[in-house]
Amino acid sequence: MSDTKKIVYFVRHGQSEENILPIYQSPDSPLSQAGREQAGSVAERIAKIDFDVLISSPLPRTKETAEAITKITNKIPEYSELFVERVKPTRLNGKSTENEEAQKLAAEWNKSLHTSGLRAENGENFDDIIARADKALDFLKNRSEKTIVVVTHGYFLRTMMIRVMLTDSLTEDNYKNFSYRSVTENTGISVLKYVKVKDENIWRLWVYNDHAHLG
Repeated sequence: MSDTKKIVYFVRHGQSEENILPIYQSPDSPLSQAGREQAGSVAERIAKIDFDVLISSPLPRTKETAEAITKITNKIPEYSELFVERVKPTRLNGKSTENEEAQKLAAEWNKSLHTSGLRAENGENFDDIIARADKALDFLKNRSEKTIVVVTHGYFLRTMMIRVMLTDSLTEDNYKNFSYRSVTENTGISVLKYVKVKDENIWRLWVYNDHAHLG
């Protein structure tokens, strides 16, 4: 038997304009028309949940998704940098994926995301993003609210999920495999429960990438 102490509903943002372009997405990319429709659909679904607080990454695509939820629920979002997407090297933002120099930097950065101690310019690396996932999970665990909705990003969402599932057995190799072999749909919903099992409080993955609201 387990005692549920907290439930956190994670929502990936709607499709952004740069999600569908052959470029390395910049932080300030807004939602596309399809993304705004997706945000409206997930907002209607989230409105059926009795939740205490809405938290969002402050990037435009997550803010717009959170604002769609606010329109229906009247929950004013709190913004936290903890839930932003993996931070790419600044020189990549907005560059064409066909640009050879950008491709080289992107390859170096992607390798750094699965290699402890390796860094590509000012981009986040493996050590950074795992440490941030730990901080984000601790932040949520220590909140007083019991039911929380968080609007975040696909890669960082997957990072939190694998951290919960593998805990201290997480390695560079299994993180690489999980990040390559798992996906989340735009506005997909994933859910973690913080529960007491016997004498231990732990996170458990309850739902992953539910996007039934998209039809």
